[in-house]
Amino acid sequence: MEKNLQIAVIGAGLMGHGIALTLARAGQNVAISDPHAPTLKSAPARFSDSLRTLGATDAEIARTLKKIELCDTLGAAVADAAFVFEAAPEKLELKRQIFAEVEALAPEQAILASNTSVIQITRIMDGLKRPEHALGTHWWNPPHMIPLVEVVRTEWTSDAAADAMMALLTAAGKTPVMVAKDVPGFIGNRLQHALWREAISLVERGICDAEAVDTVIKSCFGRRLPVLGPMENADLVGTDLTLDIHRNVLFDLESRQGPSPYLEALVRDGKLGMKTGEGFRTWTEQEADEVRARVARHLTRLDTILD
Repeated sequence: MEKNLQIAVIGAGLMGHGIALTLARAGQNVAISDPHAPTLKSAPARFSDSLRTLGATDAEIARTLKKIELCDTLGAAVADAAFVFEAAPEKLELKRQIFAEVEALAPEQAILASNTSVIQITRIMDGLKRPEHALGTHWWNPPHMIPLVEVVRTEWTSDAAADAMMALLTAAGKTPVMVAKDVPGFIGNRLQHALWREAISLVERGICDAEAVDTVIKSCFGRRLPVLGPMENADLVGTDLTLDIHRNVLFDLESRQGPSPYLEALVRDGKLGMKTGEGFRTWTEQEADEVRARVARHLTRLDTILD
């Protein structure tokens, strides 16, 4: 994939900032816009802070910032774009409106990508005149530190568009995977929320407390997940043993189709997690900050180790 392509990022918040930063570091020209002027204005400082967290030198920071242009309007951002990444809030109608505008203002051959973790891409892109150029790219938070990007095809996405996106992301140092069918949650969130469903159920049923759940995951199988995925593990121990285990445990796992009443009660009572000081666990502001810092340090070290 050649460098110095023109990339547009719509949305300069948490996700858009990380997407723009990743592509600029890879040598692409990035134009970023956001309808909220203070968010756009603060982007360069946030880019610099993120780069310092990643261990970038002053020279690298300056070089990266030169690759990013702040645009006051969506039209200015997408005017010459080969790829457009939308990173707006998770609101279907807002995303549909943005892509209708982008399609009218961007070059005809531009590849259009929506970053969403919960909305099916087909629902977002339905109604476009050139849906063969549209797909989903689910970046994980923080996007400049998590390698995975799920590339989500719709029934209309062309092979050329999908292949071009995979090549762009690979060249930017990401680990893209193709999601061949546009299902809710794609791959990663389906797996993650299956784990969350059982974790919440264990606490709800009084089997253990929330701290025990976190300790078990972090202290056993979570340690090997970076190098041994579940399908590899099944083959490692043997599919016969895996089948025996499933016959003896799956019948008792949580299988309700809707959210946990316990989770619904937490939200109803205003126990929203770290931002309110209590969720499944209680948190001081200092404890919450320590968790965030620990995650950032871990991701930075892990990237170095696995490279």
